[in-house]
Amino acid sequence: MSARDGLAEDRASGVSVSLAGKLGAFSIDAAFEAPASGVTALFGPSGSGKTSLLRAIAGLTRLTGFVTVAGETWQDAGRYLPPHRRATGYVFQEASLFPHLSVEKNLTFGARRSPGGIDPAGLNEVVAMLGLAPLLCRATAALSGGERQRVALGRAILSRPKLLLMDEPLSALDRAAKDEILPYLERLNAGLSLPILYVSHDISEVERLADRIVVLEAGRVKAAGPLNAALTDVALGFVRDPHAAAVLPAKVVGFDAADELAELDLGGQRVFVDGSGPDEIGSIRRLRIEASDVSLTRETPALSTILNTLRVKILAIEPAAPAKLAILLALDGAEDFTFMATVTRRSAGLLALSAGDRLIAQIKSVSLATAPQAGG
Repeated sequence: MSARDGLAEDRASGVSVSLAGKLGAFSIDAAFEAPASGVTALFGPSGSGKTSLLRAIAGLTRLTGFVTVAGETWQDAGRYLPPHRRATGYVFQEASLFPHLSVEKNLTFGARRSPGGIDPAGLNEVVAMLGLAPLLCRATAALSGGERQRVALGRAILSRPKLLLMDEPLSALDRAAKDEILPYLERLNAGLSLPILYVSHDISEVERLADRIVVLEAGRVKAAGPLNAALTDVALGFVRDPHAAAVLPAKVVGFDAADELAELDLGGQRVFVDGSGPDEIGSIRRLRIEASDVSLTRETPALSTILNTLRVKILAIEPAAPAKLAILLALDGAEDFTFMATVTRRSAGLLALSAGDRLIAQIKSVSLATAPQAGG
């Protein structure tokens, strides 16, 4: 099969959207595609059209254009499926649970009305994935905010959707509740073969959960593609954020029990991080490298408390903030693996940095997402 055939097949099994229209004074004209599995974030500031676009995909708001999911046309010039005929699982900002039903009956509510009814094996799998077993007999009024969202998420999955829509599901939660539910969302991404559209205006959530990103601005798509390509695209402005970061995949290749460090292969070079364990050797993990944690040198450093050093090449140098520059870097020999360093203009001048230079990057801190992806 050619690369072109593969792309056509992915489009046929994934999500394709092109919608336009006016909602009051606000206009939308947005088109993007998402693969058949994984999380695609719809990202942008408040008022950029994220929720309106998500509701239109679900059929809750009517715009002109087309929507196809898993090879099925939900909307085009001569066809418009109403919301109840679109196989979506929708998770709102507030978990809308039925107060008169137990957690278990809330979970199975949608499944009882879907073709095939309740799948006991699927129910057990979702309960385990979302850690809901201790809650099944409880009333929803006795649940915390994070627990309520986990139940709402489980209910959406058990309705057998072809597309899972999540509209800022963490925005109503406090920090403790967000920290509680994020690992479950990571596990969900790793465990479901299902496209997920995830609305957020919080880039830290997107960095942790998403594989791809659609950047919206005033109802238009500013950019769409793999997450890290957007995070390191100087034209999009993420590199100028004080907490600018890159998110890269790495494979666990070893574990040192004495030092409690996992060894990962990142584009052919080695990185050591806290956590993980010998049972995760072979799994693919997400590494987050914050630009402010990267320093640059022209020579291999002597012994240092900084554990991780990488051979890199400068791709571009851009203004970042007063007195600072954003240095876009690629791993030596693996130029698809890009990340940033934020340095002062004075430091860049002292090292006479310019595009094309080959350097050593010292990484002060590398954070590791908690849930493994499928092994590769």
